[in-house]
Amino acid sequence: MEIQLWRELLEPYALAVDEIVVKFEHLIDAYRKSGNYSPVEQVKGRLKSISSILEKCQKKGIPFEEFENHIEDIAGIRIICQFTEDIYKVVDIIKNRADMQVKEEKDYIENAKKSGYRSYHMIIQYTVETLKGPKVLHVEIQIRTLAMNFWATIEHSLQYKYKLGMTNESSNRLLHDAAEAVAKLDEEMSQVRVAIVE
Repeated sequence: MEIQLWRELLEPYALAVDEIVVKFEHLIDAYRKSGNYSPVEQVKGRLKSISSILEKCQKKGIPFEEFENHIEDIAGIRIICQFTEDIYKVVDIIKNRADMQVKEEKDYIENAKKSGYRSYHMIIQYTVETLKGPKVLHVEIQIRTLAMNFWATIEHSLQYKYKLGMTNESSNRLLHDAAEAVAKLDEEMSQVRVAIVE
């Protein structure tokens, strides 16, 4: 497929990422200007690369012309919180927004993956205005603490860099143990916060 056609297909997703990031940055700013604590610490967005889209289509047997109907993380938003309880506040904020309709939720905090991965995932429907009119897109939102994000970032880079080496049991156990330590750290930091507030 020509690069120009790819650009046209992905432009609405890039717009969605930009708009949502700005909205959450504004939310952080509004909390802070009002003198209140913001449950959102940072927000980042990314657009899935063409090669990643093609790889996912091939892996899942998705006909290329149908990729928009089956791949729900072309546009991705990552929201970072300080504390685990903030994650659920952000989930409620998203559910109460008129411009974001929640399609699917996966709580990998209460139900961590086998690897130890923890995060809260949401697939939302978000409408962007294009030259051809409004277009409803799927956007994946991942909500994590700083500690969860640290673990996930390191785990992802290790998996990517050492694909073959990450299949043995000892490395997987070490990763899982590190994830448990991260969960314990999050729990202890929440307890510190409660103690200070009280």
